[in-house]
Amino acid sequence: MAKIFNEENISFVLKQSPIPEFSWHTSHKLSEIANSKYLKFEVRSLDPGKYSYPYHFHRNAEETFVILSGKATLRTPEGFTQLKEGDIVFFEIGPKGAHQLYNNNELPCRFLDMSTDMGLDVCEYPDSGKINILPYEEVYQNNEKVDYYKGEENVKEKWTLNE
Repeated sequence: MAKIFNEENISFVLKQSPIPEFSWHTSHKLSEIANSKYLKFEVRSLDPGKYSYPYHFHRNAEETFVILSGKATLRTPEGFTQLKEGDIVFFEIGPKGAHQLYNNNELPCRFLDMSTDMGLDVCEYPDSGKINILPYEEVYQNNEKVDYYKGEENVKEKWTLNE
């Protein structure tokens, strides 16, 4: 069954982080209402002077923004780009797909945020060295990469067999 969303049936909730610059309005659970299995989507509105999520990329999700109204500046590994109404931006999986929006204009920027949902995802934040295990929202500081076998040296001590 087709689900149609428009201004008459989309309501927005404010998402305010503890850091005032990270604030946006988001539609309420459109993906759930549509009963979507592999695609997450919400309409978001970014007020003037506000940033979207911290600069990040996904390890298991592709993401696309469609600018519905207004303008914003997009930050990617290639630099900064002005986005305007009608622009469609695709973010690939991995570091090359890192992104963040900033509304440096006088009017809100409204955009459709769509991403694939394959279950488990790892979101990385290059500016702060954090990783986020999604959908659980378990955030860890990733200060150093370690060898796969680090801390596994005494495996025999963990096994108690009845011999």
